[in-house]
Amino acid sequence: MAAQRRNLMQSHQSWTDDLPLCQMCGVGTAPNCVYGPDGKGTQSHTNEDGHLGFRGEDGCFLYGVFNGYDGSRVASFASQCLTAELLLGQLNSSHTDNDVRRILTQAFDVVEKSYFKTIDDALAEKAHLSNYLLPHNENVSFHHSSQSQKVQERLKELEQEVSGGAMAVVALILNNKLYIANVGTNRALLCKSSSDGQNQVLQIGRPHSTDNEDELQRLAALGVDSARVKQAGQIAGQSSTRRLGDYRVKFNYNDIDLLSAAKTRPIIAEPEIHGSQPLDSVTGFLLLMSEGLINALESAHGAEQANQEIVAMVAAELAQQTSLEAAAQSVVERIKRLHHDVYVSGRQRATYCSRHEDMTLLIRTLNYPLADGALTPTQGGRIYPVSIPYSNSQSTSKTSVTLSLVMPSQGTLTNGTNTASTLEEGTPTPGQSPTATLQSTNTQTQSSSSSSGDGSLFRQRGSQAAQPDETGRVPPYVDFSQFYHLWGSDHSDNQSTQGGLGPQ
Repeated sequence: MAAQRRNLMQSHQSWTDDLPLCQMCGVGTAPNCVYGPDGKGTQSHTNEDGHLGFRGEDGCFLYGVFNGYDGSRVASFASQCLTAELLLGQLNSSHTDNDVRRILTQAFDVVEKSYFKTIDDALAEKAHLSNYLLPHNENVSFHHSSQSQKVQERLKELEQEVSGGAMAVVALILNNKLYIANVGTNRALLCKSSSDGQNQVLQIGRPHSTDNEDELQRLAALGVDSARVKQAGQIAGQSSTRRLGDYRVKFNYNDIDLLSAAKTRPIIAEPEIHGSQPLDSVTGFLLLMSEGLINALESAHGAEQANQEIVAMVAAELAQQTSLEAAAQSVVERIKRLHHDVYVSGRQRATYCSRHEDMTLLIRTLNYPLADGALTPTQGGRIYPVSIPYSNSQSTSKTSVTLSLVMPSQGTLTNGTNTASTLEEGTPTPGQSPTATLQSTNTQTQSSSSSSGDGSLFRQRGSQAAQPDETGRVPPYVDFSQFYHLWGSDHSDNQSTQGGLGPQ
């Protein structure tokens, strides 16, 4: 049986090929990236994240984001096995909240045990070959033979085959109630939109990390020095205290300095389950995010408003895109650009942005309308974001404001007049004033909002106003770099003949 599971895992066959995909969710992804001194990025390893989004029977829906490390094997296995353990008749509408929580916990336990069964043979072979390389082995001549190198090469292959793990955040909707099961450092956000356009953001659960006090107390009860764990910040290369797979911390934890005093297995795969959360009257969306996406945004802009910021991004994209897949991918690409721009800026946070891991975002709408295909906010316009720093005079907290410049295209009506031009389509003319819409993040509450604004954000900065330099120029207050970048991408042909748009 172990060999069969192992062969299935290594093949392209899926246990869940026949299950229908959910059409009410969309996923965006981006691979890991390491920036060089010139700002150019390179991918350091293959994408190790995974995700799922299926519609089961009896009004059951299952979603998940898996953050793999040291390979994608565990993330891939977990996404398939967990689906098979939950959507092949195990759940139905008659189940109570306690039933659902029990079934979710059992499913994670089966995934963990089934995965280790698939690597049983490899682990046994690894232990057998490792015995030959021990210094006290009686076969001393073996170390000087030609076979020694072959054994070492085989051990490296086996280590790659069996190493690695994954963190998981899973959302289950049954009877129109939401359950979240979390193992590790991924994140789930529930956004509820009110009738006045405000977005209430709820983070469901806390990450199982080395700065989670509840997790540190759990480790301390097992004999682990929790103060050392918190100071180290990582356990065997990861900040998570719960994870799927990773045989090193599950079977060989006594060989790991931080975990050597543990009375029993300290790193576990038991999920923390939250719910149920009724969704009957909820209008909004659910977000499942990998640790890589969260860290990239927090590295660039800080952790204080990360949840509100990503919700604002999602809401903005849902208002513009006509598919959930496009909306999710646009948000991921935006965070990727933000992270890169902070790195090349050389500003204070640039040191935190030299690299990012794989990023995955899953959006599941809840009675939330998508754009109907109409071009917004002006007919025929192309939206170009401009970033404007903003600091509330009544608070020390800061945020960024995105002013979307909508450049009218050829034939657009502006102020009731047809502004068709002989220039190339989309080239702004003196008679075509860009339309601006304001999107801001509330820095005081767990909500974000969109508003046309009354101009109060852009009043004089008083004593903070910039002074001219020796050339008489004032440093720019509005950052048009992203505007120029996107405009240049859309009009590269025009730039080559007309010199381009932007500061010369």
